[in-house]
Amino acid sequence: MTKAIILGGGMVGGVMAMDLAGDDRFDVTVADHREEALARVAQRVPKARTVKADLSDASAVRRLAAEYDIVLGALSSVIGFQALRAVIDAGKDYCDISFMPEEALELDEFARSKGVTAVVDCGVAPGMSNMFVGWAESQLDVVDSVAIYVGGLPRQRSWPFEYKAGFSPADVIEEYTRPSRIVEHGRIVVREALSEPEWLDFPGLGTLEAFNTDGLRSLATTIKADRMVEKTLRYPGHIELMRVLRHLGLFSHDEIEVGPQRVKVRPIDVTTALLFPKWTYQPGEEDLTVMRIIVEGARDGKRRRHTLNLSDSFDRASGCTSMSRTTALPNTIMARRVVEGKFNRPGVNPPEFIGREPGLFEEVIAELGARGIVYRIHEQYVE
Repeated sequence: MTKAIILGGGMVGGVMAMDLAGDDRFDVTVADHREEALARVAQRVPKARTVKADLSDASAVRRLAAEYDIVLGALSSVIGFQALRAVIDAGKDYCDISFMPEEALELDEFARSKGVTAVVDCGVAPGMSNMFVGWAESQLDVVDSVAIYVGGLPRQRSWPFEYKAGFSPADVIEEYTRPSRIVEHGRIVVREALSEPEWLDFPGLGTLEAFNTDGLRSLATTIKADRMVEKTLRYPGHIELMRVLRHLGLFSHDEIEVGPQRVKVRPIDVTTALLFPKWTYQPGEEDLTVMRIIVEGARDGKRRRHTLNLSDSFDRASGCTSMSRTTALPNTIMARRVVEGKFNRPGVNPPEFIGREPGLFEEVIAELGARGIVYRIHEQYVE
């Protein structure tokens, strides 16, 4: 039996545990420092073991990882990179979904030297988005453009935010503050987060607004294209509200002095204390995950367009949010492939490498479809 440990017992880590624990080939443990998170996992996934651990301590992660056959990561972005390095140092294969700001490929040589296969950014976006782009690239002689639009939304729109966070709210704020790397004329350029809004129509949902986010990540260097962009989708009006909060400095990490006692506080800490409870899904609240990716290029001298669409919703049978399932399940599916030796590529592997592997992308799509997450792919010639 394969001993697997999941780092992080939040919404996404909990779904990872649920999926792997339902597979008799795995003995599953979930690690987290929050007792309430571990209690939720124990209640929802009785077959999974739990262990309390400070996952912000790289040495603790390294010691913990050394006891298992495969490690899965469901950590917030701020500790994702150091956890990746610690797991590699322990010599263990790793499948991770962290939205880390650091460049994971910097650890590629280190992972190779340890014989570790590390799959990073293996969620929905980044994750399935990269995988599809890698697959589409393999179908074309030349890639001209890549456009990725993705967002997690509450089914019920409620004033004033018309939004709730389907994953770590801290990582959501990163989308509003982290400069966005996009590709123009074949070169990486940087745009301000929340910039260059677009409006797109989605059947059954209506019009959504899209804005630049730093979601291309590894694609900006691993895929050769004239133009590439990743944008986050929200209900109309959300961009302007977040711009106002950012303009006020409420997302700042720099300390300011307040009150007669000149107490030092970080605005981001106040914002998160006030905002996160309002952005938290309550039990039974339903969400949606929407994604559209358009890759254009040429094959055999003819113009082709490959389009992927996802419209997924809250899973009432399991009580799991759409965002947690669409993020967690690609990671557990790839963890199985790594354990089985079907994806054995020492080094740091972004998901587009998976998309390039003959037949592997199709396997992942089929397994997700069997779990009720249906990706629709359309190919066509264009003028």
